Amino acid sequence: MSEIIKVVSKQRNSKMCMICGLDNEYGVRAPFYNMEDGSVMTLFQYREQHQSYPGRVHGGLITAMLDEMGLRAVWAKEGGKEDIWGVTMSLETKYRKPVPYNTTLIGKGVVTKFTPRFFVTHASIMDLEGNVLADGDINYLHLDPKVIASGAVMHEEMPYLIEDGVTEISFK
Repeated sequence: MSEIIKVVSKQRNSKMCMICGLDNEYGVRAPFYNMEDGSVMTLFQYREQHQSYPGRVHGGLITAMLDEMGLRAVWAKEGGKEDIWGVTMSLETKYRKPVPYNTTLIGKGVVTKFTPRFFVTHASIMDLEGNVLADGDINYLHLDPKVIASGAVMHEEMPYLIEDGVTEISFK
């Protein structure tokens, strides 16, 4: 049985982030979507440049994707408001199966706990059959972007909102 989740809206991409940066020639350039169930999802592909062993993605890039989805899950839960920021306090990754490159993958992130001081999320990377290849639990501390990076102006760092026609994401 297939699961189909409708896209509510698209999230912004940054300039140079390793995961979502559209100007980063070595980045993944993943798009992210606010979903009707309050989660964030992405359809993306790692490239050969992202490998560790031939045919497999480097574990650090897998963990980086989980971390990215964790923060973005808060934006999705808050109806697409991209004004909540934080820094990762801890992240536990479970590598369940090899993650291939040059293959479309699905990422999903959900908020599991939210307080005024911190938030906890769960994120997973799946194949198109819905098999979990890697997942993780991420703990964040709420923090203002000006404290995270001196002089950072978020609307300048995250300028891209390019609609791509994705209206739903389905997997088995």
